[in-house]
Amino acid sequence: MRKTNAATGGKLLGLYLHIPFCVKKCAYCDFYSVTDASLKADYTAALIRDIKAYGERCSGYTVDTVYIGGGTPTCLGADYLSRILQAVGACFAIAENAEITVECNPESTYQAVLEAMHKHGVNRLSFGVQAVHDTELKRIGRIHDFAQAQAAVELARQCGFTNISLDLMYGLPNQTQAQFLDSVTQCLTLNPQHLSCYGLKLEPATPMGRENPVLPDDDTQADTYLAMCRLLRRNGFEHYEISNFAKPGFRSRHNFKYWDLSDYLGLGPGAHSFLNGRRFAFARDIRAYISGESIPQDEEEVSDFRRQGEYLLVRLRTSDGADMHDLENRYHVSTAPYEQVFRMLEKHGLAAHEGTRWYLTEQGFLVSNSIINTVVEAGE
Repeated sequence: MRKTNAATGGKLLGLYLHIPFCVKKCAYCDFYSVTDASLKADYTAALIRDIKAYGERCSGYTVDTVYIGGGTPTCLGADYLSRILQAVGACFAIAENAEITVECNPESTYQAVLEAMHKHGVNRLSFGVQAVHDTELKRIGRIHDFAQAQAAVELARQCGFTNISLDLMYGLPNQTQAQFLDSVTQCLTLNPQHLSCYGLKLEPATPMGRENPVLPDDDTQADTYLAMCRLLRRNGFEHYEISNFAKPGFRSRHNFKYWDLSDYLGLGPGAHSFLNGRRFAFARDIRAYISGESIPQDEEEVSDFRRQGEYLLVRLRTSDGADMHDLENRYHVSTAPYEQVFRMLEKHGLAAHEGTRWYLTEQGFLVSNSIINTVVEAGE
């Protein structure tokens, strides 16, 4: 991938590319994807078409993060992934130190795919491991086993990748705290630089959602979450966002763009963008996207009032929290109503502060949705 040191007035952009293909849909997944492999060639051509078009529209930006997600990007194969990465390098100004991530599934991560990604500048991989116990993997509809995950991570290391993230889920049907902590412990033996650990949330329209299985109760999940936080802290990980943990220097720079309300561009069906103060998204329809009929929808101007609420919404998900001086300077608002709520939360051990920066504690993270709603509403 071609990289540049060219100055563009300090305007930085995160680029997200959606690869909507899976070998098989997982039982819990609500992300947009299809299993029709016959569409891969046409989709690759359509995505490159938009990479070229938006590369021209965003010529004033330097892209400092690229994230290729899905779906299952690795099931696209080495050739199509190479074409996409080459197009990104040819059409956007890519920062010399850009973070370039691709999501991988163990069953489709082959040496040829890894070598192609490495050759074209990918420097961060995110593996969807989800669990280490094969019975749990089967229960949630994953098609890999943990041995494949171990082999894929080891192969990635051999191919030169040194920044690897692993995804895990807790709160699975019939899962005990001990089982999940064993998953975390076994994943730590793979020496990841980053872990994303999510509680299972079932959407009603998914196969598992329709089954309505019995999940661990809220208290059990809360205890599991806090135990996980302690385990990862002991192993040198920073808890920098509700569900994300990193070794020092390995936070996800791309995800932070979402949490900082920075500009990002999403291409592909279902992909969202926030660019020049406007939000837009492509419809979740691969055939319309391929044909060119899908134009960005739900385009809207985001007012300063809404932005201050969104700023609090996303910043309070992170360990950095929300700085009241920054909020005041960005949106020219009084921070007194927010600080009043934070002081009340602090008394209950749910929030803390350093100077003008307020952040949620790990206990606060457990009830973050209700806390953030209360904080945002204080300014209305």
